[in-house]
Amino acid sequence: MNALHTTNTASRPARRVLISGASIAGPALAYWLDRYGFEVTVVEKAPAVRGGGYAIDIRGTAREAVERMGLLPRLRAAHVDSRRITFIDPAGGTVGALRPEQMTGGEAGLDLEVRRGDLAAALQEALGDRVEFLFEDSIAALDDDGDCVHVVLDSGARRDVDLVIGADGLHSNTRRLVLGPEEPFHHYLGHVFAGFTLPNEFGLAHEGVIWNDVGRSAVLYAHEPADRVHGFLTFTRDVPPFEAFRDPRAQRDLVAARFPERVWHVPRLVEAMGEADDLFFDIVSQIHLPAWSRGRVAFAGDAAHATSFLSGQGSSVALVGAYVLAGELAAHTDHTAAFAAYEHLMRPFAERNQALATSGGTIVTPTTREQLESRNALLRDPEFLAKELATPGAQTHREAHSGLVLPDYPGAR
Repeated sequence: MNALHTTNTASRPARRVLISGASIAGPALAYWLDRYGFEVTVVEKAPAVRGGGYAIDIRGTAREAVERMGLLPRLRAAHVDSRRITFIDPAGGTVGALRPEQMTGGEAGLDLEVRRGDLAAALQEALGDRVEFLFEDSIAALDDDGDCVHVVLDSGARRDVDLVIGADGLHSNTRRLVLGPEEPFHHYLGHVFAGFTLPNEFGLAHEGVIWNDVGRSAVLYAHEPADRVHGFLTFTRDVPPFEAFRDPRAQRDLVAARFPERVWHVPRLVEAMGEADDLFFDIVSQIHLPAWSRGRVAFAGDAAHATSFLSGQGSSVALVGAYVLAGELAAHTDHTAAFAAYEHLMRPFAERNQALATSGGTIVTPTTREQLESRNALLRDPEFLAKELATPGAQTHREAHSGLVLPDYPGAR
């Protein structure tokens, strides 16, 4: 794409910022940039901020970030308060149950667990009408001429901005436009999953129930006393099923074939997946970039450092990253220095939380018979169940969650 304009902005600080993505990282970044006086536009391909969704965790350093945003009271009110995770063996029998913080290394009474949509709504409300949102649109092309970034949107609209931030998720379109195809940065973790909702026919409230066989999990998760629950079917696969990504029927067939058992609620979950109008199918993977910026474009949230849901830390790391990126942009007149400082602070924290998905994660997803039997033996031990931090690695999780001390940027408190 040829430059649309030749405006020279190198002599002044970067103040006009276009953010791609209105999930969690994008609005959180927009909040902080607006607070520091930047002119912010958020472009989002969906028609509106998405509500609903499964619960996400906000813990450790991320909890302090939302407290500095003034969102803590609202998020406390939205806390879904899961109290128990019960494990089911391959034959359908109950093995044992843990409190959520015994699995995650979280801290009871401090960690927040909220629906993804409730967090998105809280961020949107905090922004008010101060930030421009362009829904049902996306970046079609961009040209960084060194002085500014010339952006063309799918709608045909054109914007000249000082900076572009790709906060558009694991499969980031912005990253593709700037760095090329996803494959070199995409690290498949060997799992495929399908998520959906179904009627709460099980009498569940404030809890999750996990059936496991080797390399497979069927999960019911109830956020609160309500008429719906979230279902998840997860399984290991050596090769990512890219052939199924554009074919919902192929997705359903692939998942159903891996869950033929007539035990526990597995048949009902497979049936509900086949009927669901909100099926979310994807692979469990992470993003590892050699650098989180190029020129006047940087990446945030999953677009920069997706941790995967096996870490339980995607949203928390995104919230912390948004705080740091905005703070460094406010603290530096040179965007290059700001991007470098942002990555210097955030990369160790992000990588430490990414590691949670690949080390000691077999409590939920045992991949060998030995791992499954060893885990179940622990879950049948009353002394193990009574421990404050029960699962192997729980302390490591806690340390990773709080592995960054938030800098005190002027105006951040």
